[in-house]
Amino acid sequence: MARPVKEAAVAELTEDFKSANATYLTEYRGLTVTSMKELRRSLGANTKYSVVKNTLTKIAAKNAGVDISDDLLVGPSALAFIKGDPIDAARNLKNFQKENPLLVVKGGIYEGKFVTTAEIMQLADLESREVLLAKLAGAMKGSLAKAARIFDALRIKMEAGAPVAAAPAVEEAAPAAEATAEVTEEVVAEVAAEATDAAETPAE
Repeated sequence: MARPVKEAAVAELTEDFKSANATYLTEYRGLTVTSMKELRRSLGANTKYSVVKNTLTKIAAKNAGVDISDDLLVGPSALAFIKGDPIDAARNLKNFQKENPLLVVKGGIYEGKFVTTAEIMQLADLESREVLLAKLAGAMKGSLAKAARIFDALRIKMEAGAPVAAAPAVEEAAPAAEATAEVTEEVVAEVAAEATDAAETPAE
């Protein structure tokens, strides 16, 4: 490989490492050209799947501050540079591997740290960010609706029991305000608890 071409390839790989949300290292030995096309398509437009030279990958990884063991840079290698959701990409790799066992997932970089094959498979079993956000939004919507019903019930109860005379109303203002504050605190705490539970619920 001519020096200018080599330098350009290293520069491109270095930028790919830096800009990717995650990078998965694979070995594609035995896969057909058609299978490789299917793999790229399954990974989606937000993932760049590139066949790479191990020597250039090692240099680019070092330039990007990424730690990849030399033991993994053996054999025909291809890197999946994830620009979208790393969990979705891991799931797509796992699903493709079930149908194409010749694909080997050797490890990768996730959140700036090296992850093993087993850890990538664990990521594949998690729910995506979009699913978790949808669950959180649903829980918050339900909790807010419940809070609104409680406030309405409290308002109706207070209006129904409000005294006619002005003086007693002044005297009872403080207890009513305290009751409202207590209910408000309970509702806010309940809303926060339900939203937190929804966000921390593990994937089934």
